[in-house]
Amino acid sequence: MVKAWLSAFRLRTLPLALASIAMGSFLAAAINQMQWKIFLLSALTTIFLQILSNLANDYGDSIHGADSADRKGPKRAVQAGIISSNAMYKAMVIFSMLSFFSGIWLLYEAIDSWETFGLFLCIGLLAIFASITYTAGSHPYGYIGLGDISVLIFFGWVAVLGTFYLHTRFIDWWILLPATSCGLFATAVLNVNNIRDIESDKKAGKNTLPVRMGKTNAVKYHWFLLIGGLLCSLVYVNFHFENATQFLFLLVLPLLFINAKAVYQKNEPSELDPYLKQMAFTTLLFVITFGIGQVI
Repeated sequence: MVKAWLSAFRLRTLPLALASIAMGSFLAAAINQMQWKIFLLSALTTIFLQILSNLANDYGDSIHGADSADRKGPKRAVQAGIISSNAMYKAMVIFSMLSFFSGIWLLYEAIDSWETFGLFLCIGLLAIFASITYTAGSHPYGYIGLGDISVLIFFGWVAVLGTFYLHTRFIDWWILLPATSCGLFATAVLNVNNIRDIESDKKAGKNTLPVRMGKTNAVKYHWFLLIGGLLCSLVYVNFHFENATQFLFLLVLPLLFINAKAVYQKNEPSELDPYLKQMAFTTLLFVITFGIGQVI
């Protein structure tokens, strides 16, 4: 049963969730304002939120029929009958509470005014709500093609700018550029997933963007996400250039090309599945190389 729960947690998605926290922390470190306690609490809260999202996705897709026998990706716990829907629902409640209390602890350590505390608390509650209602609930927004914009907002803008603020207590709007890079690359991971599941999602009435636009346009959209993410970081470095090491992140170019090529060439869903993990780790590697380039 422990193995079943670890599988339901989908630990391979955690590097993607941590990438945005790392980006905000690296950017704070570049101006000597990074705090380890804030980083660790931010990472812990994000891990809880990501696991919550994964459990809700397992629960919601099984309830709504997207995890049917037609689905070609890894089998989900509720769909396979390994974990009951009731047990999955209780786990969602537990991780909602863990996310909430971890977030409260983070804000207590980082925020010194009640107004800002209240603002971040609302953002945190919205993140919990978004994690649950992506595929769960009576009107899951992932079923009407809004998952991509949600990923861009929460894995990009909110996570990076929010983490940077918690370290520094101010906002540098230039950081929207690397934040957008993180968001676009995270959206690319979702896009690979949705291209893989395009046929089963179509049958289940899950109208993701690839279902709406078709495979050919979804591939073009994928290239747009990868190129757009790269360009945002190039623009940021161009306006903050100090030394050539800031272009260290270009080392991930071959990995981005491999991912883009696979999405273009692979037609079988099972062939695409490994490239979700590849894109997630590429995003984390991008953040690490970008961050190191800013710090040294």
